[in-house]
Amino acid sequence: MLENTAQAIGAPPFDLQKAMQHLSATDEKLAELISNTVPFQTDSDQLQSPYEALLESIAYQSISGKAAATIFGRIKALSGNGRAPSPEQMLKLRKPVLRKAGLSGAKVLAMKDLAQKTIAGVVPTLEQAEKLSDEELVERLVSVRGIGAWTVEMFLIFRLGRPDVLPIHDLGVKKGWSVTYGKKHMPKPKELLKFGERWRPYRTIASWYMWRAFERAGYKATNKIRPAKVRKRKPTKSKRSAASGRKHL
Repeated sequence: MLENTAQAIGAPPFDLQKAMQHLSATDEKLAELISNTVPFQTDSDQLQSPYEALLESIAYQSISGKAAATIFGRIKALSGNGRAPSPEQMLKLRKPVLRKAGLSGAKVLAMKDLAQKTIAGVVPTLEQAEKLSDEELVERLVSVRGIGAWTVEMFLIFRLGRPDVLPIHDLGVKKGWSVTYGKKHMPKPKELLKFGERWRPYRTIASWYMWRAFERAGYKATNKIRPAKVRKRKPTKSKRSAASGRKHL
């Protein structure tokens, strides 16, 4: 879903000029990227509810954007009104019908759980979501089957326009960071989180530019970026003693 996450979102609900000035002043490499790349922009469906946004996110999980768009189009066709099926409609749709539309069994279960939790009030309305903190939204939404922290982060960025979200597990963000800062390895999540402190309180914008860096470099270059280095742990004293003992057997 890299191409999907890299889509921009409409006028952000924060001072974009101030954000750009802050990031350019605190990070020389990011300032260079900002000056040589398209301006940050956002483009979301203002009528889309949290339920609809998350339903679409589930459809897009683990497959290409083009295939996901086709499948989600079929799902919307089942409602009869051009929009996604309502929670009530989703619960009534039979599993074979949803599977025929292209959903995996796991995604069918996830969409039905999302519908149930929306009716129960666990998944907030847009008005309610706008009043909740990032942490509160993550806590509530990850209780839905098939929705993890990454999916919620995409919701916070691309639907709510929150300014300070850093998806530390996102492949595009990690590889974009490696490209921008000339690294041969991707950062560990903790390393990226620590590095991103310089971007506060506008980590969303910095992440958006990491996606741009990933796109500009292209797959041929970014496929050469290796996974994060894993330090080998030194054997404990007891393990060294055991190893020594085996040598003398």
